[in-house]
Amino acid sequence: MLRQLVFGGAVSLANIAAHAAAMALVIGTARTVAAKWTSATTVHLAAVMMATAAVLMMAHTCEIAIWSLGYALVDATPETSDRLYFAFVNFTTLGYGDIVPVPRWRLLGPMTAMNGVLLFGWSTAVIFEVLRSTLQNAKAPPP
Repeated sequence: MLRQLVFGGAVSLANIAAHAAAMALVIGTARTVAAKWTSATTVHLAAVMMATAAVLMMAHTCEIAIWSLGYALVDATPETSDRLYFAFVNFTTLGYGDIVPVPRWRLLGPMTAMNGVLLFGWSTAVIFEVLRSTLQNAKAPPP
């Protein structure tokens, strides 16, 4: 069990690092764009939010791929199973159950789900920060 926790913790930390880099990029870019645009038209606001969501979805997809690679490193799934699909259903907490990990690595599924919930929550907070900074700068008078 300790081996599963250590390995799952390492993959989770790799994902947290990847997510932190993506969050820094998103927030930095959003603040730069918001500082340059002082009017928040509906189109501008929609474009900023769509770009933010698209980057976050790409980040989550990369994080799911990291989990998939982790599964491959330790052969955590049956030989013929689709590891990327398995990572997706666990990370999103969908959990169909049509693929079951091998018994010696069964904790990786729940650890993937725990990591996904944490990172989706973090992304939600970032979406609100981008929206807040965009609207705040739009209301500020030009210098």
